[in-house]
Amino acid sequence: MTPYRQRDGWPQAVPRWAAIGIFLYLSVFALGFAQLFLVPIVLAFLLSMVFSPVRRTLHRRGLSQGLAAILIMIALLVGLATLATALAVPVSGWLNNATTIERKIETRLNEVSGPFSGFFRAKEKLESMTESDDSDVQKVETQDNTLTRRLASLVPTFITQCLFTLVLLLFLLASGDMFYEKIVHVLPTLRDKKRAVRITQDIERKLSRYLFTITLINAGLGTAVGVAMWLLGMPSPLSFGIIAFLFNFVPYLGALAGIAIASVVALVSFDWLGWPLIVAGTYFFLTTLEGQIITPYFVGRSLRLNTVVVFLTISFWAWLWSVVGMIVAVPLLVAVKALSEHIDRLEPLGHFLAERHAEPPRHDIDPTGD
Repeated sequence: MTPYRQRDGWPQAVPRWAAIGIFLYLSVFALGFAQLFLVPIVLAFLLSMVFSPVRRTLHRRGLSQGLAAILIMIALLVGLATLATALAVPVSGWLNNATTIERKIETRLNEVSGPFSGFFRAKEKLESMTESDDSDVQKVETQDNTLTRRLASLVPTFITQCLFTLVLLLFLLASGDMFYEKIVHVLPTLRDKKRAVRITQDIERKLSRYLFTITLINAGLGTAVGVAMWLLGMPSPLSFGIIAFLFNFVPYLGALAGIAIASVVALVSFDWLGWPLIVAGTYFFLTTLEGQIITPYFVGRSLRLNTVVVFLTISFWAWLWSVVGMIVAVPLLVAVKALSEHIDRLEPLGHFLAERHAEPPRHDIDPTGD
C-alpha cells in the first residue's frame, strides 16, 4: 500500500481497507443498537415475501389488494392462535413441574452413572443448608421475584413488536406491487429501471419460494414427528409436532434443540432407560431425512448454500438478534446470493456462498436496456 500524504497534520485520504473496516463496524453497531426497531421490520418484509404468491392468486380471482391482505392476516392470526393454544397447556405444565422434572432427571442420571450421585448429594446438602438459613431464603426469594419482574417487563415489548410486525405486514400486503412502481418512477434511465425491477423480482421470487416451501416442509416434518411421538407413547405428541415445525426454521440448531427436549421428556416419562435413545433416534432420523433428501429436492439446487457459511451466518445473527436473528439468517443469505447473481462485481461472492460444485445462475442484462 502506498503511503498517503499529509497536509497540516491531517491525512488527505483514508486507506480503503480502513474505510471498509469502519463501515462494517458501524453497520454491526447500528444493527445491534436498533434491534427493537429493525426486527419487526425485517420479519414483516420476510412474511410479505411468503404471502405474496397467495395475495397475487387472490387478486387474480377478483379480490382487491386490501381484502386479500385482510383475509391473509385473519388466516395468519388464526394459525398463530392455534399454535399458541396447543403449546400453552403442556409448556405451562412443564414450567409448573420444573422442580419435579429436575429431581426425576437427577434420579435417572443416578441410575445411569454412579459418579453423578456424589455431585447430586452435595447439591442437595447445599440446598438443605440454604433452606435452613432464613436470610439466605429471603435472598433467594428476592432474586426469584426480581427475575419474575424482569420477565414480566419484557412482555409489553414483545407484544408491541408483534403488533408492529402485523400492522406493517398488513400495509405491505395491501400495497401490492407499489414498491415496483416506485422503483420504476425513481430511477432515471430505462436500463436502470429494467435492471432494478429484474433484481427485485428475482429476489422476491427466490425468497418467496424458499420461505413458502420451507414452511410446507416444516409442517410435514411437524406432522411426522407428532405421529412418531404418538406411536412411541410420548406425552403431548401434538406439542412435539409443533416444536418440530417451529424449531426447524433454524437450521441445525433447531433440530438439536428439538432432539434435546424430546430426550429429556422421554427420560422422565419412561422407566426403561432405552426409550430416550429411541425417541432421540427417531427424531434425528426424521430431521435428517428432511434435511438431506426432502428439502434439497423441493427447494432446488439454485438455493443450495455453503453449509459453513450458513452456520457462521446463523451464529452471527443469533449473537446480534438472538432467536429472531437465527430465523432471519438464512433468508437474508438467500437474498444476498440472489443479488450477487445479477451484479458482476458480486459474482465471486455468489460463488463463495454457493455449495461445492454449484454454479450460480447468471442473469445476463442487455447493456442497451432493450
